[in-house]
Amino acid sequence: MNLNLVNEITKSQLKTDIPEFRSGSTVRVHVKIIEGGKSRIQVFEGVVIERTGGGIAESFTVRKISNQIGVERKFPLHSPIIE
Repeated sequence: MNLNLVNEITKSQLKTDIPEFRSGSTVRVHVKIIEGGKSRIQVFEGVVIERTGGGIAESFTVRKISNQIGVERKFPLHSPIIE
């Protein structure tokens, strides 16, 4: 019964409007940042270097070069802060 309940909750959390992408794709990730009582959207643009996991635990890593320094950021695919 507990596994069935977990599956039901997981299904309701999965996003269905995810565009198709894979390693090597260039993406722009819009992340909602909440600071204090304000929120804003921060865009992180780069190349997808990894896509791992499955279901609710699926995530992807994006790499970009900022001021001649490589920056990598890992995002949960179904996170509510990703727009």
